[in-house]
Amino acid sequence: MIYTESMANTAGSLTKVQESILVGSLLGDGTMRKKINAYLEINHAYSQKTLVDWIYSKFKNLVITPPKWRKGNGSREAYRFFTRSLPILTPFYDEFFVNGKKIIPENLKLNALSLAVWFMDDGSKSRSSIYLNTQQFTVDEQKKLIFILKDQFGLESTLNKDKIYFRIRVRSESSKIMVKIIERYILPNFRYKLPLL
Repeated sequence: MIYTESMANTAGSLTKVQESILVGSLLGDGTMRKKINAYLEINHAYSQKTLVDWIYSKFKNLVITPPKWRKGNGSREAYRFFTRSLPILTPFYDEFFVNGKKIIPENLKLNALSLAVWFMDDGSKSRSSIYLNTQQFTVDEQKKLIFILKDQFGLESTLNKDKIYFRIRVRSESSKIMVKIIERYILPNFRYKLPLL
């Protein structure tokens, strides 16, 4: 099923598109914080401005200040925005964070759009394989993601050691399948990440 902007839930809730992008972002570099209600922070290197602007365009009804450039540590230049703290975001925080640390929820459900956002955020390629840079998660959580990729999309993947940490490598044949699933959602600036199959 392809979600469209018009497929909004009841008033005061996220659209299906927003839910999908939020989940995909949280599997990557997206983060949330909560005092009473939660807010979403999208913060990337300035080189990924296109992705930040696109996510902002989908969430701007929840945002007061549009994305801004800021100087980071050393030579890093960041580009980010925050949503408002809202009750509709709090359930996502409660699922993805324990004591402020990001985790993989037990009943995580993905779709083609959330998979595409995750790939644009944290994906890369090597020859004919796709890599998902999941080093921020524990090995057990990464095994859970491997199961989800297989169970929900039929994708075969393994753990791959990147220096001292593990990440997910989607096998070559499954990378072909994954490209077919996500390519319609991949922004033009991020198509270079897709393997040549």
